[in-house]
Amino acid sequence: MKKYFIFIPNLLTIVRIALVYPILNNIFLGNFEISIVYFIIASITDGLDGFIARKMKWQTNLGTLLDPVADKILLSGSIFILWLNQYIPFYIFIIFFSRDVVILLGAAVRMTIIESDTPTPNFLGKLTTTLQIIYIAIIFLKEIFKIDFALFPLDIFILLVTLLSLIVYAYRWIQDLRTYHND
Repeated sequence: MKKYFIFIPNLLTIVRIALVYPILNNIFLGNFEISIVYFIIASITDGLDGFIARKMKWQTNLGTLLDPVADKILLSGSIFILWLNQYIPFYIFIIFFSRDVVILLGAAVRMTIIESDTPTPNFLGKLTTTLQIIYIAIIFLKEIFKIDFALFPLDIFILLVTLLSLIVYAYRWIQDLRTYHND
């Protein structure tokens, strides 16, 4: 009977994608109270879809592709609108966005050349995504409660983790390609 509910994790991922527009639109309009509610729901679906898929053994090929794409759309879109409205500096936008683009392109190249399954995320990648979600939530809270504090130390920390994550992914892809080439 439970096999009929295998669609639930993918449905949660699709809900996350559907929430991107209201989140971005409300950030653009400065409605951070509404944005954070949608953002929290989207963030919960991010953890919940993977948990349910693993716990119930409902992993699908679609979910394996859709989940990281949903993360990239949510985080990159949020970072873009926050930069566009000058809530974050340009260098944060560039590093976050570039990491996501490079990871998607790297995964596509790896999957094409090696003809492998979707790459599995590593711990540092998951940590980076979690920290980026927290970073965005802090910006929302800063705007909601009109708290005036410098984000620069947090900016530097999140940039270092993001860059380190990108380096680890790139290293892993290079190793995989070398192994494939030597076979």
